[in-house]
Amino acid sequence: MAALDDLDLETLDFGTVEPRDFARIVKGLPTARIAELMAGRQRRRVLDEVFGRMHTLFKPDAAAGRDALVRWRITAADGGPDDVYETHIGGGTCTVTPERTDREPQLSLAMAAPEFLRLVSGNASGPTLFFTRKLKLKGDIRLAGSLTYFFDIPKA
Repeated sequence: MAALDDLDLETLDFGTVEPRDFARIVKGLPTARIAELMAGRQRRRVLDEVFGRMHTLFKPDAAAGRDALVRWRITAADGGPDDVYETHIGGGTCTVTPERTDREPQLSLAMAAPEFLRLVSGNASGPTLFFTRKLKLKGDIRLAGSLTYFFDIPKA
């Protein structure tokens, strides 16, 4: 992977970036640069890649016996529409729906895109984001505390 200074994030094909490299990119970028990226045309592509890989990073043994729907709302900084995804954890699988459904989630999470990317790349702590009011949650707080254990989150 090229040095961060050499990366053109506007043209980078995030589908070719390995999870560990993605974590390194997120770790090395200032929040303002992540916000700028996620306010542009790459936003949906990056989110689709992150959520599209969740099933490959899912650890079924860690989530054994769980059956839960988690709704993720990634807020838009410019007043535009938020992006909503749902993950269903159950039966040893993690299934992603790239939109809001009529199902009732056990947990709803809302945060801005920079915080979301830092969380899913292992560069931020859920409890820290929550206590600093950068992550809002509604529903099963115990489930929220367990989510990071259900996935093999790369370390930068």
